[in-house]
Amino acid sequence: MGAQVSSSGGGTNRRGRGRRSRARPMAEINVTPFVDVMMVLLIIFMVAAPLMTVGVPVELPKTAAGALSSEVEEPLTVTLTAEGTIMIQTTEVPREELLTRLRGIAQERADNKVFLRADGAIPYERVVQIMGALNNGGFADIGLVTDLGGPTLDGESDG
Repeated sequence: MGAQVSSSGGGTNRRGRGRRSRARPMAEINVTPFVDVMMVLLIIFMVAAPLMTVGVPVELPKTAAGALSSEVEEPLTVTLTAEGTIMIQTTEVPREELLTRLRGIAQERADNKVFLRADGAIPYERVVQIMGALNNGGFADIGLVTDLGGPTLDGESDG
């Protein structure tokens, strides 16, 4: 009397799909892309980390000293020639007037830096006397000017 619907698929459900192809929620997280990204970042940081260091790590002492001033003025130069002549810049100065002139120049200048150029034939005693006069005249920062290519400590010439 009633019509019966028979399913001819054996193991199929009502919607026509098999039990094996049934979509279930996935319980695992696919971490492969995450691991790939992490490996690339690790390599980038391994390569970049040595480039970020600046020289040798040193803990510098702290002082209250001010920064070095930039050279706004032309540096003062005192020259001792082989004949014993003393010159400030390009002006010849008698030995008796040296200290007076240095004190006057020191009052006009902002920095106390001076370069001392002395001929190699002049005795060391004369050079030290002029250095003392420079210091007494108000110039505490004395630089000795030399030429390059002189002998080294092992007796060989650089040039």
